[in-house]
Amino acid sequence: MNEVDTFRAEARQWLEANCPRSMRAPIRTDEDMVWGGSRVRFSSEDQRVWFERMRDRGWFVPGWPTAYGGGGLGPREQRALEQEMRSLGCRQPQYNLGIWMLGPVLLEFGTEAQKLEHLVPMARGEVRWCQGFSEPNAGSDLASLKTAAVRDGEDFVVTGQKIWTSQGDKADWMYALVRTDPHAKKQQGISFILIDMTTPGVSVRPIELISGRSEFCQVFFDAVRAPARQIIGGVNQGWGVAKRLLEHERAAMAKFTEGGAPTLDALAIASPYLAAAGPAWRDRLAAALMDQQAFSLTSRRLHEMALAREDVSALGAIMKLVQTEQEVAKYELLQQLMGQQGLALEGEGFTADELAVCRLWLYSKSYTIAGGSSEVQLNIIARRVLGLPT
Repeated sequence: MNEVDTFRAEARQWLEANCPRSMRAPIRTDEDMVWGGSRVRFSSEDQRVWFERMRDRGWFVPGWPTAYGGGGLGPREQRALEQEMRSLGCRQPQYNLGIWMLGPVLLEFGTEAQKLEHLVPMARGEVRWCQGFSEPNAGSDLASLKTAAVRDGEDFVVTGQKIWTSQGDKADWMYALVRTDPHAKKQQGISFILIDMTTPGVSVRPIELISGRSEFCQVFFDAVRAPARQIIGGVNQGWGVAKRLLEHERAAMAKFTEGGAPTLDALAIASPYLAAAGPAWRDRLAAALMDQQAFSLTSRRLHEMALAREDVSALGAIMKLVQTEQEVAKYELLQQLMGQQGLALEGEGFTADELAVCRLWLYSKSYTIAGGSSEVQLNIIARRVLGLPT
């Protein structure tokens, strides 16, 4: 038995002993998700136990160095841990955009002081982050952003607006793109800065979604002072930092659509309806399940190629696009198959899975927009991967 196999056996034993049974099930409601941060809330004692045990083990971020609060695992051990968690059905112990997106960027571009200030509390689930990129007139064309940051002594004074900020009303900090040189070309005058959401002048307004909930927000900056030491990667160098972060965001979006645990069993949900549905519906369901399996195998191949230091940029570019579109297609198929039973968000006479199908269908639509819409992703693949003329 080699070192990875030994670690895998030990990790599985630890997970079986420390992950409560209720934490080994698909995410069905918002209450099933634990968001790290200064105001972390648990809907059950099992959630708290799972959160604290994984935190103390350093496995919120198993691949980060121990100096920054991580587990210090190598890529193969980290992959083995992920596989064992998936095999047991373990949920993510916490959700945190900082860990999935900002953390890898800080590890690459941050100074040692910035890493120690932000990575350690991030790795312990003590700070909740949101992303301040999009603006009312700068979405897909992000480089057109107008939020200005003007140097004033040891601070930058930030004035402007961000929109579609996920969980902005609950976040402790924001990582944002701001314009620090209005005279430079669009991409060359942008900086990447970290902003404390409790700073005077920051105000947040939720945006109601189609599901009736308010996950997205507008954020306004009225002469907000942010220390210059919170610039990541250098002044006017933010575009390159942002591009790297967006690579991590696309990977996180693919993970996020999985709900942090194995997705709902589409076959089990559909089974009661298949007898009366006819062979055409069974063919469509089989095709959806085959697509899901193909994506899983492709994800595994991507990881192995990365370990072998092969170029995975082309393959990685399709992952977010394919996963999010597959989720939409799967839930639309289930809804059509279930009929009225697949349209309920609440009420008596419905199973937990039936209620989850409608909610996840609504959410799946947003995943094809967040992190770069499917149309933008197709353009990126056409230009940067296939080399097609613009």
